[in-house]
Amino acid sequence: MIGRRIWKKGAPFFLLVLLLIAWESATAILKIEKWLLPAPSAIFIEGIESFHNLLGHLLSTTELAIAGFLIGSCIGLLIAAALHLFSGVKDAIYPLLILSQNIPIIVLAPLLVIWFGFGMLPKLIVISLVCFFPVAVASLDGLRQTPYELKHYFKMMGAGNSQLFWKLELPHSLPFIFSGLKISATYSVMGAVISEWLGAKSGIGVYMTLASSAFRTDRVFVAIFIIMGLSLLFFGVITLLERYLVSWKRKEDDKHASGN
Repeated sequence: MIGRRIWKKGAPFFLLVLLLIAWESATAILKIEKWLLPAPSAIFIEGIESFHNLLGHLLSTTELAIAGFLIGSCIGLLIAAALHLFSGVKDAIYPLLILSQNIPIIVLAPLLVIWFGFGMLPKLIVISLVCFFPVAVASLDGLRQTPYELKHYFKMMGAGNSQLFWKLELPHSLPFIFSGLKISATYSVMGAVISEWLGAKSGIGVYMTLASSAFRTDRVFVAIFIIMGLSLLFFGVITLLERYLVSWKRKEDDKHASGN
């Protein structure tokens, strides 16, 4: 039983270690050139040696990702609430939301630079476009799935639409909202990196571009691993917030699990 729990929680880590060992062995056995595919050990050493240069880029990307994530998430929540409360406009607006995600960001980015310049605004627009959609869709689904029996009970108690939304529908949709937030949190880092290709002076995207142009593949992989780590960190923070703010849902799941 204990061994099964350890394996369940540690399986991703063990698999990652095995992949890194296989990668390291393959580069040594096949004698792959460092500029083509560096070994994990070489990437780790490069990350340690260039950490002082990376720190400024990392802070810049983190600040940009957080700002874009907050703006995009707020927009997504507002859109979901508006479409839920004013269901008559949903059929007209919802297809436009889907169409907004079919525009390639890499194509839209140069247009944003032409329209808004090289400042912060086009970068925040890129990240917000990436982040708002998962939050909007997940929140809207959560608001729609409020049990009819509870809504009927609230109306019998004399609750108006405003009270129904704030005291029942919104709290009940929190698990769905956090699902969208977790997706957006991971997307925000990639959105920040893409936005930095628009002409930023610092950031992981800038660092990656310079490393790629210099054929420093090891530095490119350092940037990739930093992006992955930052995405996991954002995901973990949202997960912790969910555990504290949606504790009732966890207690309900534990109750159902113990009943089975």
